[in-house]
Amino acid sequence: MYRRRDGRLEVFLVHPGGPFWAKKDWGSWTIPKGEYLEGEDPFQAAQREFQEETGFTAAEGGFIVLGDLKQPSGKVLTAWAFEGDCDPDQLKSNTFQLEWPPRSGRQAEFPEIDRGAWFSMEAAREKLLPGQRLLLDRLLQKIT
Repeated sequence: MYRRRDGRLEVFLVHPGGPFWAKKDWGSWTIPKGEYLEGEDPFQAAQREFQEETGFTAAEGGFIVLGDLKQPSGKVLTAWAFEGDCDPDQLKSNTFQLEWPPRSGRQAEFPEIDRGAWFSMEAAREKLLPGQRLLLDRLLQKIT
């Protein structure tokens, strides 16, 4: 999601939840995303994952194709952008179970996304996972 505010472009990024990401900030934020099931339409999956991870509904139209981007892990990320707005304080993410602390035998529940925020393009480039930074360039090419 992106917006224009006070004459500048901002993007909405989310921070992964769970103990691994708890103390990481620079280079650890991401676009809202998730995996899709075999046979599932990637675009519909992207809309579903956006809602599951943020609690917000993606816009009904005006999507911009940002294309595929191979991640350092080898996975391929397919991304779209849309213009919208939301209050990050209202973010409500789905959760996941994890044995925590490790080897304790206890299961703890964590939010998949622990927070979201709006960032200028410059700040987003520093906060975003390095493997996703090209998406910012693609967005700028499409909307400017």
